[in-house]
Amino acid sequence: MTSTTTRSSEPAGGASAARPPRTRQSVMAGPVGRNLGLVVALVLLCIAGVVTAGDRFADIDNVLTILRLASVIGVVSIGMTFVIIGGGIDLSVGALVALSSVWATTLATQQMAEDTHWIVMVFTALVVGSVAGLVNGVVIAYGKLVAFIATLAMLAAARGLAEIIANRRTQIVQDRDFVRFFSGDVLGIPTLVIVFALVSIAGWVLLNRTTFGRRTFAVGGNAEAARLAGIRVQRHTVLLYVLSGFTCGIAAVLLMARTTTGSSTHGTLYELDAIAAVVIGGTLLIGGRGTIVGTVLGVLIFTTLGNVFTLNDLSSSAQAVARGVIIVAAVLLQQRLVTGSATMRTPRSMSATSGGPAGATSGGSAVPGGPAGDGPGGDPTAP
Repeated sequence: MTSTTTRSSEPAGGASAARPPRTRQSVMAGPVGRNLGLVVALVLLCIAGVVTAGDRFADIDNVLTILRLASVIGVVSIGMTFVIIGGGIDLSVGALVALSSVWATTLATQQMAEDTHWIVMVFTALVVGSVAGLVNGVVIAYGKLVAFIATLAMLAAARGLAEIIANRRTQIVQDRDFVRFFSGDVLGIPTLVIVFALVSIAGWVLLNRTTFGRRTFAVGGNAEAARLAGIRVQRHTVLLYVLSGFTCGIAAVLLMARTTTGSSTHGTLYELDAIAAVVIGGTLLIGGRGTIVGTVLGVLIFTTLGNVFTLNDLSSSAQAVARGVIIVAAVLLQQRLVTGSATMRTPRSMSATSGGPAGATSGGSAVPGGPAGDGPGGDPTAP
């Protein structure tokens, strides 16, 4: 009896008090709930496509078309997810795709590819994207320039450099082996889709199963707390932008294969599409929370929406309006979920976690997926 009384009246400052029991609301506010909501939205969109377009939407060729279209912007969005979770933003991704595609299809590069192997073109695109991302990261992390301004400047500079290199002309990919490899398929699945799937899996592992991922959550949640925890925030920020540039290089390769061209107009407005997909996927624009699965679902939702509009002969303007409404609804839902999650924390549970990286983090431990949330949190410096 005494034991029962003591257990029932245990002070809230214990371990159990620091972790309040999960309710249905907290589960729905977590990554599982958000992703489940995205799956429901995608299913409803597919039902709308079947009802309005019939067999034209349900046809397997149309499904593969949606996946091919989602591949390029999906790869860019994976890199963007890391940057935004890390508390930054990258407005230059579209221009980096254009610059990488142009540089990889110059006469000199294609001549080298012809003399050796088409992998030279792939390597060139990846290097160009990574170096441009490195410049972004150095300017932001060590130059103390706001990410919005730094990447906006890179957007203008990279697009202009691409126009100079290409002389405002579209460069044709001459290497047939390159086109044949990336336009092929494996067991009926297009190579572009396979590349997108591999990049998504690699991104998920990197974000959720490595020290790099935990540090990304920590830096995005609270950079100063991450620094006090021993994380080299500036170096990590540089790596995040290099990663974003690297994914732009991959996207450039996919776009070159799909269009058989390299052009300074490639990737126009990709930055907006990528940010929209990431936000729809549940990643907080202020950083510290996000999932790769959510981003993939966000990309599929936007691509499927465009396909349904196209099959029903609706204008691109109506599609843009629908996208805007979806983005606003997603951000409002995010704010509501975060606010609901924050109010669920008791004052004692908050004090129990203060002092560490998560406790000092704005929205720290209460945010699932954050440095010490329900997602891949814990000690950000742990190996």
